[in-house]
Amino acid sequence: MTDADSLINTLPDPEAARRFLTQLAEKHPSKAKRLDANDALFSDITTLVSYSPLFATTLLQNPEHIAWLGRKRMDSTVRDKQELLESLARFSLTNSQAEPHVILARFRRRELMRIFLRDVRRLSTVAEITEEISNLADAILEHALRLSRQDLDNRFGSPQEVDEKGRMRPADFCIVSLGKLGSKELNYSSDIDLIFIYSSEGKTSGSGAKGSTTNLEYFSKLAQSITKLVGGQGGEGSAYRVDMRLRPNGRVGPLALPLADTVRYYKTQAAAWERQVLIRSRASAGSESVFRSFYSQVETEVFSRESAVDDALENVRLSKQKIDLEKRAVDGIDVKLGAGGIREIEFIAQALQLAHGGRDPWLRAPHTLISLTRLSERGHISHAEHTSLFEAYDFLRRLEHILQMENGLQTHLVPDDKAKLGLIARRMDFADTAAFSKAVAKKMTSANRIFQRVFTARPKTASNETPDLEISADKPKSANPETESNPALAELKRIAPRYAAIAESRPDILAALNDHIVEDRRYSEIFLDALRNKKNFGKRLGVLRETWTKCLIEIVAQDVAGKLSLRECKRLQTELAEASIEAALQITSQELESRFDIKLEDAPVSVLGLGKLGGGGLDYDSDLDLVIVYDDAYWKSNEFQASEFFAKAVEIFTNVLSSVTRDGSLYRVDLRLRPYGSKGLAAISSQAMLEYMNSTAEVWELLAFVMLRHVGGDAAFGKDIEAKLRKAIFHRASHSPTGELAAETRRIRLALEKQRAKARRSNEVDIKYGAGGLLDVYFATRFLQLEHNIPNDSEDRSTPATLKLLKGNPSLTTHHSPLTTLEEGYEFLAALDHNMRLTVGRTSRVPIANQHALEVIAELMSLASSNEILEQLTFHRLAIRGAFETIVGGADR
Repeated sequence: MTDADSLINTLPDPEAARRFLTQLAEKHPSKAKRLDANDALFSDITTLVSYSPLFATTLLQNPEHIAWLGRKRMDSTVRDKQELLESLARFSLTNSQAEPHVILARFRRRELMRIFLRDVRRLSTVAEITEEISNLADAILEHALRLSRQDLDNRFGSPQEVDEKGRMRPADFCIVSLGKLGSKELNYSSDIDLIFIYSSEGKTSGSGAKGSTTNLEYFSKLAQSITKLVGGQGGEGSAYRVDMRLRPNGRVGPLALPLADTVRYYKTQAAAWERQVLIRSRASAGSESVFRSFYSQVETEVFSRESAVDDALENVRLSKQKIDLEKRAVDGIDVKLGAGGIREIEFIAQALQLAHGGRDPWLRAPHTLISLTRLSERGHISHAEHTSLFEAYDFLRRLEHILQMENGLQTHLVPDDKAKLGLIARRMDFADTAAFSKAVAKKMTSANRIFQRVFTARPKTASNETPDLEISADKPKSANPETESNPALAELKRIAPRYAAIAESRPDILAALNDHIVEDRRYSEIFLDALRNKKNFGKRLGVLRETWTKCLIEIVAQDVAGKLSLRECKRLQTELAEASIEAALQITSQELESRFDIKLEDAPVSVLGLGKLGGGGLDYDSDLDLVIVYDDAYWKSNEFQASEFFAKAVEIFTNVLSSVTRDGSLYRVDLRLRPYGSKGLAAISSQAMLEYMNSTAEVWELLAFVMLRHVGGDAAFGKDIEAKLRKAIFHRASHSPTGELAAETRRIRLALEKQRAKARRSNEVDIKYGAGGLLDVYFATRFLQLEHNIPNDSEDRSTPATLKLLKGNPSLTTHHSPLTTLEEGYEFLAALDHNMRLTVGRTSRVPIANQHALEVIAELMSLASSNEILEQLTFHRLAIRGAFETIVGGADR
């Protein structure tokens, strides 16, 4: 037996280590050889993957982390926030091709791997491990704050406030953490509970591109942006699950509040449990002075000198009682919520702090272990009790870490299954399950005995029971009874939770959830009625967003209820987008009239839609790919300069559709497909557009513009320019050198595939950019249209209609079989794409790790299981790529 085999056999899960090494050798042979040559690193890596299948997958997807761990493995110090911030800055530079929220998620995963290795090697205490995990969260929050603030400063200028002497100064902002992050005891898989506080009301400097706005608007956008960056879901998950429900007034409260209002809330309105939450609070990012000012003003409300010991203990006992009542029966031991679990130990510390901290400030320590030590030194618990609680907490937190980092899930359950129990026992360094189970029982029994002693039953009826923070978060004070008796909402929550959250915040939407959509919904008239008599620009934007949201949720609700076909759903969304464009043009015209003394409708303009919008197949979270063209004839005899006028017009128009306000946004507007891309004019004259298409446009632009369609503005002018541009596109294609169109189509398509492959993990399936994905269908279809001069049907430009059109064309009889393959494959991929958007949001990557979502998607697609999704996906992707190769040609064409 080799030394490597001997080492592996000592691990908790030898087979997991061997599987990893085999896969590493297959996928990354050079990395495997270097690992074999480094005994110390080999030991660390095999240990890590034996404890965590999650990290085994991470290392296989990111083999460069192995060398990185080799450099960091001997570092046993706790890295502070500043060190982690610097490391994150370097990581961002080397991963600049990824979206910011993806970078944050990847960085967190990498750093947790380093921390967990030190954890399982017992190179740090539990307090040190949880402190560094908390420092990591602080660094990510600080980085997200800086990114978000820079973006908002560029748009609105920096926020200002007036000091005591009437002078202007910068306004400050603080991200306050609560719960485990607040006490620097964060778990590997904990949520982070946050509130956002800014120093004072005021206005921004107005030096940004969009002028001045209020501090309320600025900091609300800032809070929203930070939450999205840190908690935004992508193909690789989010950095953290961000919980904002503990902020003043819960779900219905503003995302950010000024300091004075926050202090006033905790002094006059907050329930006892809300003040109790502040025991574990601190500044995680931003201005610490804002937090110090806040806490100094509310500390006496948290720790009251008048608080009776019995009352404090009784309130916490009632909270624990509620948890016991609501906790579901589980198969196994819950190390957090079970009798003698982590929560009971935390409650002992917090209850005794509340009981005695008002008169003894030294007891006001947020960290559980520090608090227990001080309580022991003051005689509120005995030395023996302190030792028992300390040892139980240390043991149970280490066990919690082992449980959570197996698969990166927020779990606290020791299972009953013998095989799983045996593996956990070995990971906790126990020789057998009996000894492990005995140790767990001993620690929890000891902790529960002390809990019962501290909270000796005091039968009392409290008029204002103090709910625990987790209970209060699940059942906010403002809960709407209607949400609990609305079957449509319940189904929406199950299938499309993010849309359910929107619906719950709007009583008018909730009331309409069970209504039937009328097939001829006239969205333009709905918007026109809503906007009528709204004179203020901000009010127009607000009512447009409110009305649009209601219309969209109506579509979602009918979709979830199975009352819409996929085609009908996309048709309604396309009509909603077109009506939104018309409404945006109307608002833009009203704004321009006050500045230029001219109406947009007097200067013929056409908004051309490309992509999904051009094809009439818009879906949830789709961008609007637009090109804006204006009529030269009007401007030749007009004293106004078209470039100046339309620069402002396009700015207002895109802001109406895409800017984020407190009421949300409508669409992401993409103007990059216009002539010369980002270097080109925001709007182009009809003559310049025709000249560009006739002489300058590249093949990829011809392929993109096949789908162009007039979607807003002057109808007569729009239809005319649409027809002329289509004629120019097909004329250019017909005069391309033989084979050039096919070769370029293939080159562009494969370049997009390769580009996206760099940004995804090896086991991820991308149904749009990956081989055999939707882009294969789009490129093959548009190539055939250009090659054989077959424009779209003017009545139905969708991909299914175009494929049928191509199949029926006599010149394409030899392509009948591959077109049928594309037709069938597209039907499957389009349905999968639609249901992914509905359940998990906009992503082209199959959510393989989200089993619940896959099961819901399988149900929506009438498939037997999530496995059948993957099986059919593999079949169709292979078939589609084969059809693409047949139509466009292989590499040797």
